[in-house]
Amino acid sequence: MKNSIIKWIWIMFVVVVLLISGIIVGAWNGWICKMPDFKALQNPVDEYASMVYSADGKLIGQYNVARANRLAADFQDLGPYLVEALVATEDERFYEHSGIDARGLGRAIVKRGVMGDVSAGGGSTITQQLAKMLYSDQATSVTDRLFQKPVEWLIAVKLERMFTKEEIITMYLNQFNFLNGAYGIKTAADIYFQKKPRDLTRSECAMFIGMCKNPSYYNPKRFPERTLERRNVVLKQMLKSGFITESEYQSDKAEELKLNMKRLATHREGLAPYFREYLRHYMMAKEPNRADYPEWQKVQYCIDSVLWARDPLFGWCNKNHKINGENYNIYTDGLIIHTTIDTRMQSYAEDAVFERVVKELQPQFNHFCSGLRYAPFNSKASKRDIERDMNRSWQNSDRYKRMKEAGASDEEIKKVYTTKFPMKLFSYNEQGYIEQTMTPEDSIRYMKKFLRAGFVSMDPSTGDVKAYVGGTDFGAFGYDMAGQGRRQVGSTMKPFLYSLMVQNGMSPCDQVSNVRKSYGGWCPKGGGGGGTVPLKTGLAQSNNTVAAYLMSLIDPRDFLSWLDLFEIPTFYQTPSMALCLGPLEISVLNLISGYTTFVNNGIHMSPRLVTKITDQQGNLIAEFSPRMNEILSQESAWKMLVMMKGVTHNGTARRLLSMGFSGDFGGKTGTTNDCTDFWYVGVTPKLVSGGWVGGEERDIHFNTGQGAEMSLPMWAKYMKKVYADQSLGISMADTFSMPKNYDGCEKEKSKNRDEDDRTSISDIFE
Repeated sequence: MKNSIIKWIWIMFVVVVLLISGIIVGAWNGWICKMPDFKALQNPVDEYASMVYSADGKLIGQYNVARANRLAADFQDLGPYLVEALVATEDERFYEHSGIDARGLGRAIVKRGVMGDVSAGGGSTITQQLAKMLYSDQATSVTDRLFQKPVEWLIAVKLERMFTKEEIITMYLNQFNFLNGAYGIKTAADIYFQKKPRDLTRSECAMFIGMCKNPSYYNPKRFPERTLERRNVVLKQMLKSGFITESEYQSDKAEELKLNMKRLATHREGLAPYFREYLRHYMMAKEPNRADYPEWQKVQYCIDSVLWARDPLFGWCNKNHKINGENYNIYTDGLIIHTTIDTRMQSYAEDAVFERVVKELQPQFNHFCSGLRYAPFNSKASKRDIERDMNRSWQNSDRYKRMKEAGASDEEIKKVYTTKFPMKLFSYNEQGYIEQTMTPEDSIRYMKKFLRAGFVSMDPSTGDVKAYVGGTDFGAFGYDMAGQGRRQVGSTMKPFLYSLMVQNGMSPCDQVSNVRKSYGGWCPKGGGGGGTVPLKTGLAQSNNTVAAYLMSLIDPRDFLSWLDLFEIPTFYQTPSMALCLGPLEISVLNLISGYTTFVNNGIHMSPRLVTKITDQQGNLIAEFSPRMNEILSQESAWKMLVMMKGVTHNGTARRLLSMGFSGDFGGKTGTTNDCTDFWYVGVTPKLVSGGWVGGEERDIHFNTGQGAEMSLPMWAKYMKKVYADQSLGISMADTFSMPKNYDGCEKEKSKNRDEDDRTSISDIFE
């Protein structure tokens, strides 16, 4: 009988051992519970913010989830105090165990589990805590937590096998949420003390490690007294472990908590906010699907489809995969994005836009609006058009959308729309707002009185976007008028038409008709003095009669095909003679990109926003080369430069000479009907830059003005600042890459061209 009992005890023991062993093996291999795979353990989930750097090496922004500004720090960035405080407090035998501390676990089970001593501490090692942060979901019950624990032990053992002790400590401190927007020790040191981790004092390090027990309870911003007590406990542990002396302990213990809190900046602040937002959407774009675009966004669908096919950066996150097969996520994958923006030039561009639009033009427009019945809408606007614009703006407002989602009727919304409320309204004053009581309808009208602008500067040899300004204030006017918005370009379209002519044999001195005539019932205003004028004079004076004559020599469909080569969207445009006067709606970015062709020996450069993407350790993930296509012959490009220099030296932009500009520079002005849009694009040997100024709606505009008067000074202010900064290596002494004194006229080959001299250009599009 006795032997039988012993036998069964041994059998049960073996069964239990085998069962436990089976469970461990099954769990280790992920057969019976959720376990990260081998690749995941080699590349732990590290939800770091992606960082955006300028071409001159400055951090200009971050992309993160819910403002989780987690930035990675290397072990050498931590400094000894952080490591010593962490080990002394959380895991004193950290360097002795392999993920599980048997002594600590036993103590926790006996003292805390059996004897109920809550002050005995837990048995989790630093590695187990890291495993929990990386891979465990939030437990909803004690039972869930009991099942999680063994899995965390196994993960901890795997982590110890795959990473060094230093790497484990680094991952732990990088992953921890120190609250107040401080995700990871690098961000925490900056937010709480405006320091780097390695520059923290011993007592400051002890404060952070003290927070690791319970950051909400030991929040230094909300509960400084209890945080101070916890900090001193950490210092006591450091003394006990031999990391500090008694005198150091007493000295640090006597220190007060001296936080130097840094306000967490939002994506709306800082340098180049419009650019950073444009880049965010650009990189995270999904493959265009027509069903995802409403009817009114048909043009945008076509533009996005072309970008998806042509530009590797557009939708890069959804075109590329990480090691685990998932798409990249700009918010959590800790990417280092190296952009083409130059912080100096970006600052000069933002200053130029603000100075011209806000300080100079806005007061003029405010005075002009004082005489308008439906201000800021122009007196030429119909009541129907005004109501259309106002209704569209109201329906796009957050208030309207919230009320609709809550089930409010149109009558209820209309009542709110016309009821007065106390409001804080945007203002350019020092406070950034003014307090007034008005209806939501009037507040929308109030915001529409502010002029809008867009400005872009590119390197014509690479396509690098050096400066990008989408408006005067991103917080107030988030709609981007540099890359997102499109407006009619007016006479800035003419250089594209002229380039087609010179590519097909014309020269700047060729005589062309200046006789006004009707083309199928259409007769443009401007010019038409009779006889002939040189081609270069037609461009310099922005002569509409000459432009119409040139357009009559070709098929408008061929001109649209020509514009396609410059990557100017035309698929929505009906072919017509009027194309020569710029009714096409084009973004500032597209227009500036098109003009690079004239400076770059006939080679068009597509905008390049990013040069490369790396990980936190500097390993190259992606690289982006300049994208280009040859459109003009070198000589045709030279001829265009000759004529565009004529615009600035003898034509509509000659006021630049009185502003102090000299040497090789050219450009083109542009103004649309009723003074709705004002443009100027300037070309120099090393930069192509320009911008647009106008109202939010096309019915909001001055009654008079020209691009040379309104937009050109913005370019001038920018270029003066650029020229004054010798570190940029850009000077008025720079010259275009064409023969000295070249005039492009080829007098011996020149001949007059009359109305019967039609040009065949079909071979260009074969």
